[in-house]
Amino acid sequence: MPPWSTIDTIMFDMDGTLLDLHFDNYFWLNLVPTMYSRAHGVSEENAREIIRGKYAEVHGTLNWYCIDYWEDELQLDIAELKTTIKHKICVRPNVEKLLQELQRNNKRLLLITNAHPSSLKIKMDHTGIGDYFHKRISSHSLKLAKENHGFWESLQEIQSYEPERSLLFDDSVPVLRQAKREGIRHLYGIKQPDSQRPPLTPNEFPLIEDFNNIMPSQSDSE
Repeated sequence: MPPWSTIDTIMFDMDGTLLDLHFDNYFWLNLVPTMYSRAHGVSEENAREIIRGKYAEVHGTLNWYCIDYWEDELQLDIAELKTTIKHKICVRPNVEKLLQELQRNNKRLLLITNAHPSSLKIKMDHTGIGDYFHKRISSHSLKLAKENHGFWESLQEIQSYEPERSLLFDDSVPVLRQAKREGIRHLYGIKQPDSQRPPLTPNEFPLIEDFNNIMPSQSDSE
């Protein structure tokens, strides 16, 4: 980690970074196919195959993250379905501790997520962590996904930041790569975005295993 004193703005992804990705993986890979099967009178096996194909068509685009798109495409009430399992939404260990310490150190905290505004609201209402952030931004407001060309430059139009003095935590390698292309200097991935799946293997970005290991007082005293 760079010394915290060299960083003004810290940007956090939501799903897989602040929150356990298990909720989303369970929702999209298990619950949605089950409900699609029931709603459309196909077997769960066929439902999974159909839905995998639909996911593949829009992967990496804003529609991949768009509740409105999936409600039309699948003819399911996606937002309502999310509320039925909101008990599975979990804040990752030591997230709040880190956010509190960064606040005390007068850092500007931004939540930058690809999640649809409806999903963002459900998760912030459930977890209560939204108040830690100076601003919460859904990529839908920019009409670009975070991994799309130009996203981080467009972000400057609604939230100015200095790339050389900014740090991004995100569990998505494509997002980190795009942020690097657009000049964000400090980039960190997450070692185990989904607590129910194996940790990720090292890649071109350093991986954070536990936020407790990078508290400001520890980093700046090195």
